[in-house]
This record gives sequence, structure tokens and C-alpha cells, in this order.
Amino acid sequence: MKPLRAGLPVIVIVGRPNVGKSTLFNALLGQRRSIVGDEPGITRDRIHGEAMHRRRPFELIDTGGIVPDDQQLIPAQILKQARFALEGAARIIFLIDGRTEITMADRELAQILRRLKKPVILAVNKIDDPKRESLMHEFHELGFDPVLAVSAEHRLGLWELLDAATEGFPEEPVEESGDEPPAKDERPAAVRVAIIGRPNVGKSTLLNAMVGADRAIVSPVAGTTRDSVDETVEVDGQTFTFVDTAGIRRRGKTHEMAEKLSVVMARRHIRMSHVAVLVVDATEGPVGSDATIGGYAHEDGRALVIVVNKWDLIDDKKRKEYELAVKDQFKFLDYAPIVFLSAKEGFGVKTLYRRLAVVWENYNRRVGTGELNRLAETLKLDRDRRIFFVTQPSVRPPTFVMFLNNMKPLHFSTERSIVNRIRKAFDFKGTPVVLKYRAKRASPAERGRV
Repeated sequence: MKPLRAGLPVIVIVGRPNVGKSTLFNALLGQRRSIVGDEPGITRDRIHGEAMHRRRPFELIDTGGIVPDDQQLIPAQILKQARFALEGAARIIFLIDGRTEITMADRELAQILRRLKKPVILAVNKIDDPKRESLMHEFHELGFDPVLAVSAEHRLGLWELLDAATEGFPEEPVEESGDEPPAKDERPAAVRVAIIGRPNVGKSTLLNAMVGADRAIVSPVAGTTRDSVDETVEVDGQTFTFVDTAGIRRRGKTHEMAEKLSVVMARRHIRMSHVAVLVVDATEGPVGSDATIGGYAHEDGRALVIVVNKWDLIDDKKRKEYELAVKDQFKFLDYAPIVFLSAKEGFGVKTLYRRLAVVWENYNRRVGTGELNRLAETLKLDRDRRIFFVTQPSVRPPTFVMFLNNMKPLHFSTERSIVNRIRKAFDFKGTPVVLKYRAKRASPAERGRV
């Protein structure tokens, strides 16, 4: 997913819980970005996406279901997050359920929106039956114009809704053809960083600390974040887009439908990221499920930084001992740097930014074929094996291909030794290294040297 462009007009979708906001958001965006389900309150943070209608680009925001005057911790923070979004909105889509009567929550939310003095489009959802359209006049009493009938699930009335929502937005100029294609190694404009880990280890608090704002909902209730929340910031000339993913539980512990979907979405956002930040709770220590989650990033070939959070609660003299415990638990992630910090207190955040910059650089590093083959001459294989040459066809992650005299699999320990030699020689700290090999027939001259 591309990072959002700055300066786009913003359209915000609001409504009480379970009226279909996430379904509408996904339909307008054209991709599955928010979790959709039958349980109310699934979307809790505000979720961003970029879309275009009639060459008019805009930013679309999906907010959590708003229940005015609800004093519970999470609903109150949902309202706080929605207010952040509404302040910058060019237009607001107020979504209500067309299959039910207007509720008190709808009326209270309508009053809040009127006080904002911003253009509001009332979208009456779930109107997929002509019999329901005859009741549309009832919804005019909320005092908004226009009032449009839509069915997000069946994608009815969306074109008319987008026409109204984007009216007057600037059009994007038509680009002339003939531009040169980007270079193969051209880096994306923003480093996409997925913050991953078990529930309640402080991922949302870390996101807030990284961007310097209360961007994600933070509460002591495990599993508060269900959708993935992102925020783009620039530090020392480098742009980072942080994605706070839902806490990943073991499969046997994901009973609710929304929790299971959260795992699917979190895995998807790991695959869409460049770098993963694995957050470990210092007070609990590294556990097996932390290693499992780190393994998802490793399997997907993502660069990785391990963050030991809540370090303010631990005696700093134990840092070396703790680092050894982390390395012992994550043996296969021994390439990942470890950062000790406290997201709540804010210390260690600058160190994490520096580590991310280094890891990103290593993730994109390309080594010349000459340097690789000088290294290959020093590698020791079995007596019947020979390396003809080595090349690096790609980056992100750095991938190397060895051309050998046959395709007989190398022993695991031999592969690991070669990868470690490559790491040591060319500094690939923080990134997985992929090693592949191909068979090559030796020429008569080469056979004479074997």
C-alpha cells in the first residue's frame, strides 16, 4: 500500500456502531482495509486510505462507532479519535442504518455534526430493496442535505455518493505518457514499519511515542486494537509510515470472529511492510509466542528490530542478562538488533529511529559481483562441491544466488555458515538474507581445475 499523499481533501465516515461504516469504507476504497463483521464495535481506531473519483484524489477515513455520552473507556476514546479526524474533514459522510428507525444515538450524533459547521452528506445504508426506498423521506428530519440511499454491501448508490462527496475537489492533471519506468532498486517514498507483538505489550503506546501524538487508542484492556492503524512521519529526512497491528494470539485463543480477522489482517500488514518492529514486554520476558510472531516477519522476508518495552520497570543493570535471554529465545532472529525502551515514558525512541534507519539501509544494500566472488573463493564446501560464481539479483530482502556444480542440497550448517560470512563481510544487520543456488555445467577448462 502506498503512503498517503499530503494535502489531499479528507472525507470522514461517521456513524453509530454496526451501521456498515467499514463495509462502506472498503467499498469506496476498492480494497479490504478495515475489518468487517457482524459484531458491533469492531472498528475502534480511525483507519486511513487514499482513493480517487473522476480524477479527484481524496483521503478517506473510517472511524469507530460513536456512542455519544458513553462513559466507558474505549467508546470515549473512539469519540476522541473521531474528533481528531472530523477537525480536518473537508466533507463528512454520516452513515445510518436504513433498516431501523432513527435512534437517539443517531439524533445526538447529528447534533454534534451540525455544531462542526462542515458539509455533511447523510447516507442511508442497507437500502437494497425498493420497498425501503419509499421510507427515505423519514430521514430528512435529521436536517441534512443531500440524503442518499446506498447499499455498501451490494455497492448500490456509491457513484452518486462519491459525486456528492467529491464535488469541487481539485482534479489531478493527466500525466503524459513516455515516463521512464522506475529503476529496479528504486526505494519507496516511505519506509513502511509494522509494529507487531502479543496483545497488551504496548504497541499502541509505542506508536503514539513514535509519532508524538495520541494517534492510537491506548487502554489497559488486552486486545484494544483490532484494525491496523497507520501514521506517516518524517525524521531526519526519512519518511516512515507506522502500522500498529492488532495483537496476535495463538490460534487456540482466537475465539471471537473479530479476533480471528485481526490475526489475518495483522499477517497481511506484515507482508505489506518493509520493516517489522517486534515488541516484547520486559516485565514478562521473551516467551514462545513472541518467537512465533517474529517468525511471521522472518518467513515473509521483512527486516526486523526487536523492542523490549516497559524497560522503566526493570533494573537497567540486568540489560546484558536480558539481551542474552532474548537471543536465546529468538535464535533464528540473531540478526535483529535489540532496543530497550519505555514507550510510556518516551525514552529510547530516538535510538529506535536510528536502528530503523540502519536496518532500512541494510535491507536495500546491494553487493557487487566482484566482491561476492572474492568472498566465494574463501568459502569451504564439501570436497565434491564447487562454487562457480555468486550474484545478488535482488534486495528487500538481500537475495544471493550461488551457481554450483550440481543441485545436491547443501547441509543446513553449511548454508548458515555462508549466510553468516555474507553478513559479517557486508553488514546485513537487521535483515534476513536469502540464499539460493543453481546448477551450472563446468566448461572443459573449468573441469580441468576441479
